[in-house]
Amino acid sequence: MKKFLFGLALLIFTTIGSAQNTQAVKWSTSVEKISATEYDLISKATIDSGWHLYSQELPEGGPTATSFTYDDSVGGFTIVGNTTEPKVEDIEDTFFKMKIKSFEKEAVFKQRIEVQGDVKSITCYIEFVTSDGTKVSEPTEAEVTYDVTKATSSQEVATATEVAKEGAVAPTKEGTAGKGILGIFFIAFLSGFAALLTPCVFPMIPMTVSFFTKQSKNKAIGIRNAIIYGICIIFIYVLLGTAVTSIFGADALNALATNVWFNIIFFILLVVFAVSFLGAFEIMLPNSWANKVDSQADRGGMIGIFFMALALAIVSFSCTGPIVGTLLVEAASKGGIAPIIGMLGFSFAIALPFALFAAFPGWLNSLPKSGGWLNTVKVVLGFLELALAFKFLSQADLVLQTHLLEREVFLAIWIAVFGALAFYLFGKIQLPHDSPLSHISVGRLGLGLIVLSFTIYMIPGLWGAPLNLISAFPPPQEYSESPYGVGYSKAGGGSASAELTELPEGAHLLAPHDILAFDDYDKGLAYAKKVGKPVMLDFTGWACVNCRKMEQNVWPKPEVLQILKNDVVLISLYVDDKRPLEANQITESKLQPGKQLKYIGQKWSELQTLKYKANSQPFYVIMDHEENTLIDPVGYTPDVEVYHSWLQEGISKFKK
Repeated sequence: MKKFLFGLALLIFTTIGSAQNTQAVKWSTSVEKISATEYDLISKATIDSGWHLYSQELPEGGPTATSFTYDDSVGGFTIVGNTTEPKVEDIEDTFFKMKIKSFEKEAVFKQRIEVQGDVKSITCYIEFVTSDGTKVSEPTEAEVTYDVTKATSSQEVATATEVAKEGAVAPTKEGTAGKGILGIFFIAFLSGFAALLTPCVFPMIPMTVSFFTKQSKNKAIGIRNAIIYGICIIFIYVLLGTAVTSIFGADALNALATNVWFNIIFFILLVVFAVSFLGAFEIMLPNSWANKVDSQADRGGMIGIFFMALALAIVSFSCTGPIVGTLLVEAASKGGIAPIIGMLGFSFAIALPFALFAAFPGWLNSLPKSGGWLNTVKVVLGFLELALAFKFLSQADLVLQTHLLEREVFLAIWIAVFGALAFYLFGKIQLPHDSPLSHISVGRLGLGLIVLSFTIYMIPGLWGAPLNLISAFPPPQEYSESPYGVGYSKAGGGSASAELTELPEGAHLLAPHDILAFDDYDKGLAYAKKVGKPVMLDFTGWACVNCRKMEQNVWPKPEVLQILKNDVVLISLYVDDKRPLEANQITESKLQPGKQLKYIGQKWSELQTLKYKANSQPFYVIMDHEENTLIDPVGYTPDVEVYHSWLQEGISKFKK
């Protein structure tokens, strides 16, 4: 009898303890739709305070690992890869006296599946063990169900899917996006002030002030009308940016940065704008448009003020049109709402002086008189447009890899353009609409000296100088006739680098720093396994401005270069590579069902979007030989210390 009572008590105690341990973890499920055929089954464990849930990866001699068994007997889907879990560090387990991976409070597990048929729900059996540090539960099994019919799309994945087009560029972090938008606004704002100083816009300031002075009965009404006028100017230009975004699509515009034909069209367009600014002809809207709008401005009231603002936009188009066009081209290549932000910055700079002088007409006395200096501003803008045009032609050449506009040729063109601008500012070159020049002002002389200094600075680049000030504009150093500098080569001719040895299959050296790199994922990974080094994936692009900045300003720093050359295997994946895939490598896109991946760049772009939920370049990933990410990936990181610390942390985790 005593044995029976003791056994019964032991059974009750064990049952209660087991129940308490089971209740220490509560499971909930959800389903995330990744593409038309791919889903993520999500298992969320909510863990009571003081308890631990053990990982799927445990050392020998420890507790039973957590495991997931998915019931695929019903068919209609296949399991893709293994169930993933949060990254955690090993901690000392007080019960087992060893370092073990475990989770506290919460843990989210994901399993990718590919659906082939009509699947409504999936059952999974989760076996797990918990501990509170003093005792360990018996292995417990929980049965959970995933409702596929209620799958929701992850916002992050959905965004990546929308922008996953050829060479798309989307920010990976909110801070990066914010900086890009602010940069667009600032450049557009300065461009607006430059447009003010052109012959088409500047003389209209006193005319506009005269109009408001006559229309306003008192100062208060004058200030009110001036503010409305400024708002109308901003509205008109922002409407233009909105129209561009709406017609082409907010994210579809991203493809402009790497699309060959668009870059060539932009090159031709900017050359036309530049020639117009230099005085060959004027780009004007039909006079009938200006006359009709001007007649509406006489109506007075709010409608009259709006048409006055519209008249300003139309009449000044011959000067503002090329600037607005260039801004829209640059902003469009950034994608998203960049065209709208660009027009907001530009129009704010235009509207501000008009509104202020209309509100306070007495300030007009402080304005400089109109004269030949206005045409000088226009010509300077023309030279800048011409230089910028070759940046777009260079991007098309890089993507096509035709090597027609290599680094030396590009720099020679820029040296010629800015050299001619310096001679113009010094009065040695006269253009069609210039006034006779008996002397040059101190300001013009100063600007001429700055341009001349910049021109001289670029000259050593013809012989291999890095030119860090303009690293974002010319082609990279390896894309040149003499990657190691004129008269130097890797194999000899005075090269300071080590003697050339046989390269691994699929590898090449990035000049001039001789970083061993692969452009094939599989070959690079195989080499990394062979030499026992971690892999650094470099998602980059031939037309990627920030990629060039990183490669020429950050990578050459001694502490960074030493790691890239000795401690990692670099795999550079160009998302805008337009070389065709081999016939047996052409596959259907998982992001856009029905579309085939025909080019190498499309393959790498889809890999980045699917695996890392990002599609911006540059994008750096450090992973181990099982293709597990060792540290959170980073994008454009111009701070050398931050980038170096990131590299060191990734390598140290690989060595553990």
